Amino acid sequence: MSTVGNPANIFWHENPVGKAEREKLLNQHGCVVWITGLSGSGKSTLACSLGRELQSRGKLSYVLDGDNLRHGLNKNLWFSPESRTENIREVAKLFANAGLICIASLISPYRKDGDAYRALLPDKKFIGRVSFFMNMPLQLCEGRNPRGLYKLARVGKIKGFTGIDDPYEPPLSCEIEIQLKDGVVPTPNEMAGQVVSYMEDRGFLEA
Repeated sequence: MSTVGNPANIFWHENPVGKAEREKLLNQHGCVVWITGLSGSGKSTLACSLGRELQSRGKLSYVLDGDNLRHGLNKNLWFSPESRTENIREVAKLFANAGLICIASLISPYRKDGDAYRALLPDKKFIGRVSFFMNMPLQLCEGRNPRGLYKLARVGKIKGFTGIDDPYEPPLSCEIEIQLKDGVVPTPNEMAGQVVSYMEDRGFLEA
């Protein structure tokens, strides 16, 4: 019987160029910015605006968008709890270890999975699931959803859709909660600026 795939025969190969050297080269700290919220809450908008703002400051980042992941890496996954747990896995950790600022934009509806993702990295390297919560009303998200997914979920053509027939568990606490201001959604630049200020204050943007 072949034992090639046996975990006991797999060994970690240490790279002589470590994370600290990569961070010094990039003059930033590799970390994960986790953005959570309902579909249509503005997660991708914030992620892209944040990426542009970091780029303008000479900082290297990469956006991991839930829908984009399902076109490639996670194309075999659907919307079941098991698939949501598997979606992203250690990909964000690899980006952070490379010294990049990984911007993960995912619904990530279950608190237990958010806690598991946070555990992948040391506390100071994970701007966690509870940090940037796009707290937008379901009615607003449903009304602005351009792909009509909520409509399909309402008539039963999509099963397990968060906010309709599958729960979204809001963070119990969060460092930044982005929500309506006097009934108006903040602009992408305002949201990105809020996140960048948070990162600057905590030393993520210089090594």
